[in-house]
Amino acid sequence: MLALAVVLPLTVMANARLDGVRAARSEDVKRLLAAAGLPGRVDTVYLRAFKEEKVLELWAGSAKGPLTLVKTYPICAASGELGPKRKEGDLQVPEGLYDIVEFNPASNFHLSMKVSYPNASDRVRSDARRPGGLIYLHGNCASIGCIAIEDGPIEEVFLIAQSARSRPRIDIFPARLEAGWLTSHADSPHAGLWAELAPAYASFEATKRPAAYSVDASGAYKVKKSR
Repeated sequence: MLALAVVLPLTVMANARLDGVRAARSEDVKRLLAAAGLPGRVDTVYLRAFKEEKVLELWAGSAKGPLTLVKTYPICAASGELGPKRKEGDLQVPEGLYDIVEFNPASNFHLSMKVSYPNASDRVRSDARRPGGLIYLHGNCASIGCIAIEDGPIEEVFLIAQSARSRPRIDIFPARLEAGWLTSHADSPHAGLWAELAPAYASFEATKRPAAYSVDASGAYKVKKSR
């Protein structure tokens, strides 16, 4: 009964906060999507985060065909440095190909969206006992391994992503993985991972659809060639 008594107020608080955000921002979101030539509810949402450039891109569209860039947001906080997350407490923001698996309107960071770290690759390559977790995209401009944008932007991203008809994808890159950047960072201990992620970046640049991929037994990303 005590657990239930705690859960119910949290649920009420979450619903009240989300209702307030919807009431305040729904028309803004409709105008934002309309300006991109999109309906008020989309099939697909795709997020791309670039750590070096400190930007988050919001793409959206139909289940098939190229997606449209809706808006680019500054990342106002992201702890750590270039390179993947590999253990609990390393303060690193992950790098890899992920999904949004949970929406939390009761977050201490205004609104938050949980990233699917550790994914299949991370479970092979990260610390077996303590890989870390609870990685979010959220508001409030504070980060301990998470990606933070301002509260107004997270309201837009949250409302659009939560209403999408399929699970949103979020790919987190160290930078825009152009050939010149990869060459200039070839001596990094993370160069192998970045070379694996580069085809996913290039595929989206070419098709404007998130790249299909698999993870092999070694934890390596295998991006399928776009048609």
